[in-house]
Amino acid sequence: MKNAVFFIFFLLAFGLVGYAQTPGTVSAPTFVVDVEGGKTLTLNAADFAKFPQKEVRVKDHDGKDTRYSGVDLRDILVSAGAIFGKDFRGPQLRNYVVIEAADGYRAVIAAAELDPGFSDRTFVLAYAENDKPLSAKNGPWQMIVPDDKKHGRWVRQVTAIRLRSAK
Repeated sequence: MKNAVFFIFFLLAFGLVGYAQTPGTVSAPTFVVDVEGGKTLTLNAADFAKFPQKEVRVKDHDGKDTRYSGVDLRDILVSAGAIFGKDFRGPQLRNYVVIEAADGYRAVIAAAELDPGFSDRTFVLAYAENDKPLSAKNGPWQMIVPDDKKHGRWVRQVTAIRLRSAK
């Protein structure tokens, strides 16, 4: 219930910010999910709310214990046609995911890291930190990779998630 109330607040806050920017139009933040051989989707906070929600507890960039709320990256990719599970083999092993940020920063994740048959790792596209929307510096969406020793793949201000194949 607490997450549902918070998420409604998140939707309203970002919707009103977009409305305040340009009179007469509502510009909610979006990000692109593009799966090679699958679909290209443009998702906003309302779309994001339809996915199963996940929380992770990690140490942030400053070493503080932090709780992030978001969605499992695998669920987002599957919604655009990515293959994981029993059919993830052969050609899928050469797939990789590029996480893109508003400032041009990019990080890569091997698709095998996302498949439960190969790894128990968690990758969360977060929208909240300690029950508050991510700051403008980090959000509205930030990739969180809890098991990484360095935070190089903790991409801030995510604008696109692209699944590609090394050929």
